[in-house]
Amino acid sequence: MSKNIKRIVITPGEPAGIGPDICLSLASYTAEHELLLIADPELIKQRAKLCRTNVDIEIVDPNTPPAPAKPGQLKLLPVALHHAVTPGTLNKSNASYVLETLKIATQLCLKGKADALVTGPVQKSVINEAGIPFTGHTEFLAELSHTAQVVMMLAIPGLRIALATTHLPLAQVAENITPEKLEQVIRILHGSLKNDFGITQPEIMVCGLNPHAGEDGHLGDEEIRIIKPVMEKLKKEHLHLTGPAPADTAFVKSGIEKYDAFFAMYHDQGLPVLKHLGFGKAVNITLGLPFIRTSVDHGTALALAGSGKADANSLHYAIDVAIEMSRHRGRQ
Repeated sequence: MSKNIKRIVITPGEPAGIGPDICLSLASYTAEHELLLIADPELIKQRAKLCRTNVDIEIVDPNTPPAPAKPGQLKLLPVALHHAVTPGTLNKSNASYVLETLKIATQLCLKGKADALVTGPVQKSVINEAGIPFTGHTEFLAELSHTAQVVMMLAIPGLRIALATTHLPLAQVAENITPEKLEQVIRILHGSLKNDFGITQPEIMVCGLNPHAGEDGHLGDEEIRIIKPVMEKLKKEHLHLTGPAPADTAFVKSGIEKYDAFFAMYHDQGLPVLKHLGFGKAVNITLGLPFIRTSVDHGTALALAGSGKADANSLHYAIDVAIEMSRHRGRQ
C-alpha cells in the first residue's frame, strides 16, 4: 500500500439511522486519500434519493492500491442487507449486517489493506434484541482483534478525554478501578499520544474517582489505595502525570489549555464536559487496537434518517483525525 495515499474504511452503522445519510457527504469531501464505504449499495442509492443527493458509486476491489475518489463519487465495498430498510424504523434482521461490515473493515485493517477504520453510529438495543451480545464498538473491535485492553478516548480540538472504564453501571465502577487496569490504560494512553499524535512528552491529568478526589480518604480511599500508587510508579518511568484531581475542578480553562489529555475514571465523569463543549463535532477514538479506529460522537438519530438534515461534521472530523493518526503512525 502506498505510504502517501491512505485508505480509510468507513462503516455507516445502523442502516435505519443517519449513518447512511452522513456517509453521502463523502462524495463532496475533499480528500487526497481513499475513503472506502462498506455498505449495501442499494441502501446508499435509496438514501441518496430520499436526501435528494446525487452520488456516483464506484465498486472497489480492496486488493487494488488506494486512490482518491473523483468529485461526486463514492467508493464502496458491497455488503448485502438482510432486509429492506425503512428510515427511522429498526429491524433486528439487519443486526448481523451491521456487525458484518465491522468484521470486514477490521480484517482489511489487520491485513494491511486499510490504514484506519471510521465507524458510524450503531443501535446497541436492536443488536441485543437480535440475540447478539453487544456492548459497543470498543469492546466488539477489541474482541475481533484479540486485544486484551483498549482505551476509549473522545476528543475535540484542544481537549482529549480517555476513560478508565467505559460502558458499566455506576455501581460497578469502583470494583473495576484496579492497579493493574489503571497502569495498563495509562500506558496505552501515553503511548498513543506519542505515537499517534506526535506529542513528544505528553502531559496527562488524572481525575480522582470520588468527590473532591476522596478528600484525604474521608470521601473514599481509592485515590490513596489505588490511583496514587499507580501514578507514582509511572512517574518513576518519567511519565508526566498530575493528580488525582477532583473532577469538578479538573476541567477549568487553564487545565484544558495545559494538558494533552485527561484521564477520567468513568464514562459520565469526563464526557459531559467534552460533549458540552463540542457535541456533534467530536470524535471517539479507540486506543490500544492494532489499527487506528475513530468514530462519530453521536447516535443513530432515527427521527432524522432520510430527511437530508443530518449533520456530518462529526464524521468529517473523525476522518480527519484518522488520517492524521495514520500519518504519525506511518512515520515510525
